[in-house]
Parts: sequence; structure tokens; C-alpha cells
Amino acid sequence: MSIADQIVALGDSFFSRSLTFGRTGNLSAVDHDGTVLMTPTGVSLGQLDPEALSRVSIDGRHLHGPKPTKEAFLHLAMYRARPEARAVVHTHSTHSVAVSCMRDTNPHNAIPPLTAYYAMRVGVLPLLPYHAPGDNRLGPLAESLAADHHALLLANHGPVVAGTDLASAADALEELEETAKLHLLLHGHETSPVSADEVARLREIHQ
Repeated sequence: MSIADQIVALGDSFFSRSLTFGRTGNLSAVDHDGTVLMTPTGVSLGQLDPEALSRVSIDGRHLHGPKPTKEAFLHLAMYRARPEARAVVHTHSTHSVAVSCMRDTNPHNAIPPLTAYYAMRVGVLPLLPYHAPGDNRLGPLAESLAADHHALLLANHGPVVAGTDLASAADALEELEETAKLHLLLHGHETSPVSADEVARLREIHQ
């Protein structure tokens, strides 16, 4: 399956499972020639066309197709910070956004490691301060944090996750969203997160 077809299939999957809605969210992946295919601006992830994706260079030049998502700079920041990354996914998934809006969310690690799979697939999740959608001042901040973290949470906005391919980026985003749901269900209750030693061991195994 081509990279374009993979983007379309993932967009449809996210939309059909309400991980994104309306015309929100954006996806990208590095194509075989080193350029980046990404979803266009103002298009529902449930209605993507493999022949109508945007193609940009890693330095942000629009090469072909419709105008890219206004958050293209965020995807490119993740790629620059993480040379091994070949895909970036960003959604406004409900539970993750809810956590990003809570006043007591830890900015250094927005969701505790409640499960082993979260520890392996997400790890530490920094919360970036609020910026309006499309505000490219967020780019340098995201890039600096992405050097050490493949998943970020944007305040009052949603998660952005990089992966070695679309499948691994999607797996991490889905794990993040489900753990955000658990975190909200448990909010106000004492919890027993996975220990720091076990988190370190799991991360070694998963790498």
C-alpha cells in the first residue's frame, strides 16, 4: 500500500472511531523520496483522497497538491527533532483534550503511567502551553521537547505523536487517548501507577 493510501486509510479509521471529528486533526508521513505527504487544510479525515494530499519539503516548501494543514509546521518540527520519525499524527480526541484543559495537569508529564502499555508506547507526555491553532510560535517549543519525547499534548487542543511509521504513531495516539480516559475516570481517587523502575525496564524492552 502506498504512503498516500496509508494516510487515507488511517484518516478513515480515526474518523469512524471518533478519534477525530468534523474537519479536525491532521496526518503526515515521509514518502519514499524524502518529501512529506500530509492532509490538506479544511478537509475531514474521513473524506481524504490519495490523489489530493499535500506534498511539502522537510523545510516547509509546498511542492504539490492542495494547501497543507495550517499545522504543517508542527509536523515538520517533529520530523526535524526526531530523524527516525516517518509519520506524525495529530487529533482533537476528546479525553486527551479534556486532560489538556484541566488546571491541575502536570505540565512535565500530563498523564501518569497507569498501564504498562502506556509506559511503553507513550512514556513521558509534556503539556505545551496554549497557542491558537496554526500559531507557528509553537513550532520551536515543540521541536525542543520532541527531541526527548515522541508524544506531546497541546494545551486546550490535543495530542501530537511521531512514530517510525503511521501504524506505530497511531498505536501510541490510541494508547494515549485510552489512558487519558482512564485518568479522567480515576480523577480524585488514589491510584497506583506503574513504578518508575518498571517504567524504565518497559521502555528498554520496547525500544
